[in-house]
Amino acid sequence: MSAGQQPNIIFFFSDQQRWDTCGCYGQPLDVTPNLDRMAAEGVRFESAFTCQPVCGPARACLQTGKYATEMGCFKNNIALPQDEKTVPSWLSEFGYEVGYIGKWHLASGHFGTYYTRGVEDTEVNHRETAVPLHLRGGYKDYWLASDVLEFTSHGHDGHMFDAEMNRRDFPEGSYRVDAQTDWVLDYLRSRDGEKPFFLFLSYIEPHHQNDHNHYEGPKGSKERFKDFVTPGDLTDTEGDWRAEYPDYLGCINSLDTALGRIRAELEAQGMADDTLIIYTSDHGSHFRTRNSEYKRSCHDGCIRIPMIACGPGFRGGKVVEELVSLIDVPPTIVAAGGVPVPSCMRGGDLGTLADGTAQEWPEEAFLQISESHCGRTVRTQRWKYSVRAPKDAVRFGCCNSPVYTEDFLYDLQTDPHERRNLVSDPAFADVRADMATRLKRRMVEAGEDEPEIQPVSC
Repeated sequence: MSAGQQPNIIFFFSDQQRWDTCGCYGQPLDVTPNLDRMAAEGVRFESAFTCQPVCGPARACLQTGKYATEMGCFKNNIALPQDEKTVPSWLSEFGYEVGYIGKWHLASGHFGTYYTRGVEDTEVNHRETAVPLHLRGGYKDYWLASDVLEFTSHGHDGHMFDAEMNRRDFPEGSYRVDAQTDWVLDYLRSRDGEKPFFLFLSYIEPHHQNDHNHYEGPKGSKERFKDFVTPGDLTDTEGDWRAEYPDYLGCINSLDTALGRIRAELEAQGMADDTLIIYTSDHGSHFRTRNSEYKRSCHDGCIRIPMIACGPGFRGGKVVEELVSLIDVPPTIVAAGGVPVPSCMRGGDLGTLADGTAQEWPEEAFLQISESHCGRTVRTQRWKYSVRAPKDAVRFGCCNSPVYTEDFLYDLQTDPHERRNLVSDPAFADVRADMATRLKRRMVEAGEDEPEIQPVSC
């Protein structure tokens, strides 16, 4: 790629994928050979975390670079405010063609402004219908998506809607990942090539199929991955991982095949060297071992995700050890496209970690938790500290609170699988005080008021 040329950018997004499902993060089975190859060529972020372990809020953060509470999109079924400027809007102003394929999850419910700014509005519902142009978050050039894809499809059947709001059915008998990837390749082959492109690919796999209460891998997954090695945080626990983990890995293997097909198409078109691919997920899955479902907790099985980038600015097989977050992805994408990072974006440019120019990178990852409870968490390389708001103290509107109670403290150095909660151990009072100070600072930086944090005994 010549100096000054803008790269194509593909954001490959999975749903509910743990970091340790990938070979490059230690998975012993051959689940992700294509992603592992991409990591060997690009940059792997060893310690990557979500900023909100719920589907809709994580997506709102990715589209804007703001925290979920800032936009009011703190839980599922809240529509992205129409006045929020998004990553595709910024890139469009700098000459990019912008497109979206897959699960959107930001066009139904009240708008976030209803919660944050007291704006009166009517509830919108596109969970099973086509999303109109004004609710697509700035993806104006290409669109093939469903707002809530799990409502319009299953693993082996379903449909999405195109830019003209026409229904597009998966080919009969096709696995959902394969059908979506076919449409991705159609897009790559049909472009006129006049502009660089930014393409957001949002797969629903390996998310469980809600109405079937099951992770739906390709046929044969249960047999192919039956000899899995149990992750340490799941060992000797309840939950449904014994039955579901093989299909979960099958879903991820299908995504890996999709990644390989897309990279092969870029190579065939002579675009591979000029295209940046970023692969990550919205959150992980703890398989009903930490609460009654799969996410919405502070534990690493839920919040730690894979994150790998390969292409211009991200090459050489480098491993970045600093803690990074989904909140860092929006500034990374716009910076890669030559856009000055907007001051409203909260994260940092991951490209500066890749090239060694980063200064004063945060020592902790910060995240907000909603729906299961109103919580806030900071995680350093060694410590995990999480607080929970009393239900009667949560403020309507932004899922925040003036007061929180200490909930969890883990020493990840001696307890990497988070089995021993130290939150009430007096021997760690100084650690809790330090982590509370870090947490309150990060909350204020995210636009929240500084809260009172009470010890668990109160």
